[in-house]
Amino acid sequence: MSTVTIPLDRGPGFGVYIHWPFCAAKCPYCDFNSHVRHQPVDQERFARAFETELATMRARTGPREVTSVFLGGGTPSLMKPETVGAVLEAVAKNWTVPAGIEVTLEANPSSVEAERFRGYRAAGVNRVSLGVQALNDKDLRFLGRLHNVEEALSAIGLAREIFPRLSFDLIYARPGQTPEAWGAELKQAIDHAADHLSLYQLTIEEGTPFHALYAARKFTLPDNDHAADLYAMTQEVTAAHGLPAYEISNHAQPGAESRHNLTYWRYGEYVGVGPGAHGRFVENGRRTVTIAERMPETWANLVEARGHGVTGGEILTRAEEADEFLLMGLRLAEGIDLQRYEALSGRGLSSSRLSVLQEEGLVAPVGNARLRATTAGMIVLDAVVADLAR
Repeated sequence: MSTVTIPLDRGPGFGVYIHWPFCAAKCPYCDFNSHVRHQPVDQERFARAFETELATMRARTGPREVTSVFLGGGTPSLMKPETVGAVLEAVAKNWTVPAGIEVTLEANPSSVEAERFRGYRAAGVNRVSLGVQALNDKDLRFLGRLHNVEEALSAIGLAREIFPRLSFDLIYARPGQTPEAWGAELKQAIDHAADHLSLYQLTIEEGTPFHALYAARKFTLPDNDHAADLYAMTQEVTAAHGLPAYEISNHAQPGAESRHNLTYWRYGEYVGVGPGAHGRFVENGRRTVTIAERMPETWANLVEARGHGVTGGEILTRAEEADEFLLMGLRLAEGIDLQRYEALSGRGLSSSRLSVLQEEGLVAPVGNARLRATTAGMIVLDAVVADLAR
C-alpha cells in the first residue's frame, strides 16, 4: 500500500442495505445470516415486507439523499428481477435517489442466467459482485461452492456484457496454497476482472462446519508467516496490474472503489432492511444502531405486525463512535481524518502512542490532516486500533 490514492469524493454517504437471507446451499466457512429453504420462497411476501420496513426506516431517518444501494445476502441472485425492481422502487419512494448512483447486487455464478441478469439491469442494478471464491475446481469443492471454474468464468463474461461495473470475490490462504500458486491464480483473476476485486483471507468462524472440521484437524491452514506472505503477494500483484488496495481486502482501479462499502469504512450512515440486517444512522442527533431479527419468517411476521423487524440496537456514546471510526477508517489506504476523530471523541490521539506506532512502522501520516495504517499495520490492525483507542 505504498501508493495512496484518495478518491475525490470523500463524503461518508448515506447507503441503503437490503438483506436477502436465502441461499441454495450453506457454504461451510460462512457465518453470515443465510438460510436454505427446500420449498419456494414467497418472494411477493418478502418484497412487501421490505417495502413496509423501508417506510418505517424513512420515518426514523427523515429525508435523505441516497448515495448507494446494496442488495446482499444470502444469495440475492435467487431473487426474481420483479422482486428487485419492487424493492428499488420502494427505496426511491422513501428517499431521494439521484440518477446513476451505485446499485450493487451480489450473485453466485451457479445462479446466473442471462435473462435474469438483464432483468436486474432493467430494474436498476448497475453493479454486480460475484462470489467466485476460487479459480480451481478442487478448492471450489473444498469451499462448498455449487459452481465450477467454467461456470464462474462464464458468469464473469456475462456480467461484463450486461453491467457497467463488476466485482468478484476470491478467498486465499486455503489449505496447501503457496504464494506462487496464489500469484498465478490472482493474475488469472485480474485478466478477467473489470475494475474491482475483493480478496479475503480464509478465516475459521465459530459455529460453522469448518470450525468443527478444523478443530478435528481434518485440514490445516497456512500459519501466520505464510499468511503474511500470501497477503504481501496479493498487494504486490494487484498494484502491479493497476488494481491497488484501497482497503485491506478490496482492490480497484482508481475511481472504481465500491461506493457502498466506502460508506461503511468512512463511517457514513446506512439503513439496514431485512432479516438480520444492521443499520447505523443519526436519529435525533445521536448515532443509532438497529439490528433486525435473523430468522426470515419471524422477521416477516414482525414486519407485518408492527411495521419493522428490528429487535435490537443501541445509541452509541461519543467514545464508541470514535472507536468505530478508528476501526473502520484505518482499514482504508486513505486512512482517517484526524480532525473528524477529534470531533467524534472530544480528544486527539495520544502523541506518545502515535510516535511509538510510527517508529514500529505500523502507521504513517498522510500530509498533516490524516493518518493511515501501513502494510505491516494492516496485518495487525486490531492491535493498532486497540493501542490508539486507549
